[in-house]
Amino acid sequence: MTGAVTGGPRPPESLPVDSDVDLHVPQQRAELRRAPWAVLGAVSVGGALGAVARYGLAVAVPDRPGGFPWATFLTNVSGCLLLGVLMVLITEVWPGRPLVRPFLGVGVFGGYTTFSTYTVQIQQLVAGGEPVTAALYLTGSLVAALAAVQAGIAVARLTTRAARRAGQRR
Repeated sequence: MTGAVTGGPRPPESLPVDSDVDLHVPQQRAELRRAPWAVLGAVSVGGALGAVARYGLAVAVPDRPGGFPWATFLTNVSGCLLLGVLMVLITEVWPGRPLVRPFLGVGVFGGYTTFSTYTVQIQQLVAGGEPVTAALYLTGSLVAALAAVQAGIAVARLTTRAARRAGQRR
C-alpha cells in the first residue's frame, strides 16, 4: 500500500525526483550534503538577531491592554520598509551574493517581523471589546506595510542611482 492510503510516509521510490539530479553520481550526492548548511546557518543567526531586535522594540514601546499595538505595528512596517530596500539591493546591487537574502530577508527580517502576533492581537482586541481598534489595526497595518515596501524600493533605487552617478563623475 502507498503512504497516501495508510496515512504514513510514502516510500522513497514514490517521491518526485528532479530529473537533473542523479544521486548515483558522487559529486551530486556531496552537493546535497553540504549545500544547505551555510544557508541554514545564515537563516538561524539572522533569525536570532531579528528576534532580539523585535524584543527590544517591544520593550521600548510597551502595549497597553486594549490599546493600539504600536510595537507590533512599528515592527512590521519597519520590517517591510527594510525588505523593500533589501529586494533592490540583492537584485540590482549584490546579485551574486547567495547568503545575503537568506541571512537578512529570511533570517533577520523574518525573525524581526511578526505577522502572526498581528493576527493574534486583532483577535484579542475583538474579544476584548475593541472592534474599532482591531479594524484600524488590521487595515492600517496592511496599508502601511504595503506602502513601506514600496517606499523602501523607491528609496533604495534613488539612493543606488545617485551613488552610481556620483561614482561616474569621479
